[in-house]
Amino acid sequence: MSENVQASTGATDVCVIIPTFRRPEGLKRALGSVAAQVGLDQINLSVIVCDNSPDAGARSFVEAYPIHYFLKYVHEPRPGVANARNHAVAVCEASYVAFLDDDEEAPQDWISNLVQIQERFAADVVFGPVYARLSSPTTRYDSYFASFFSRIGAAESEVLSSYYGCGNSLISRNCMIGPQPFSTELNDFGGEDDQLFHRLMQDGAQFAWAADAFVYEDVPPSRKRLSYTLRRAFNFGQGPSYTAAKAGKTWSAVAWMLKGLIQATVMTPIGLILLLLRRPEAAPTLDKAVRGLGKLIWFVSFRFYGSALLSKRDINTSNETKTLSISN
Repeated sequence: MSENVQASTGATDVCVIIPTFRRPEGLKRALGSVAAQVGLDQINLSVIVCDNSPDAGARSFVEAYPIHYFLKYVHEPRPGVANARNHAVAVCEASYVAFLDDDEEAPQDWISNLVQIQERFAADVVFGPVYARLSSPTTRYDSYFASFFSRIGAAESEVLSSYYGCGNSLISRNCMIGPQPFSTELNDFGGEDDQLFHRLMQDGAQFAWAADAFVYEDVPPSRKRLSYTLRRAFNFGQGPSYTAAKAGKTWSAVAWMLKGLIQATVMTPIGLILLLLRRPEAAPTLDKAVRGLGKLIWFVSFRFYGSALLSKRDINTSNETKTLSISN
């Protein structure tokens, strides 16, 4: 699918998009890691920060940030990471988009490694590893939390037959056509990137894994809890059934639901017993159980993002902005 991906100079145009929502310290680390990139002799790098808070709280920091790459601040007051990504992609003029979350930090050779693998495999989408950095204090489930928030793939770079999430990825701009490449229906729940990648896979896009293009993800105490990860696991489990149902593949959705029923039936009692025994294995076992439930009950979701993060005052501000936008 990739075509005309390089400028006339022979350099590859890459825009790093960082969606952000009220994480000033995380945004500072993420943006600082992009500013420190090396090995860019054949790469034209630019950066877009899309602020998804209604009050545009990151504007002054971003607009004053000292960086020698082209840096653009955009404000998307409508809540939801899909809205933020779509807005940033719409103003991006580069041939490739690299996505970095505002809780991630990239090593200095991150971009060059992503581009190298894209060129090696003529890939439309490249994914890289994510290594979790857990906050203190330690718990008996830290091994599970590290695995949950990390993305571990093959030790060597290779062509992929499946896909991962959007954080730490390089995507051809040709793959993100139209005003909403990311589904805004999933703003509050997550999984908007799954729909995009599923469609691209159906269209024959080439996916690749860049083993050396890793980033770090910082996990705060508020997320290092079973009450958070198990709800997220439920949402993750919903992905295959939801995608099949949305695509009109009824029997495929039913098959995923049956698989989920078996998974939940087997894993739930084992997980509860391990939990009562205070064993570390309880966490990954319960994770498998709730992912099974997610496959079965794919039509009910927990809200993690978008409007779920807003206060009443924020929602009023967002609605006022939306009304002004419509009236204009």
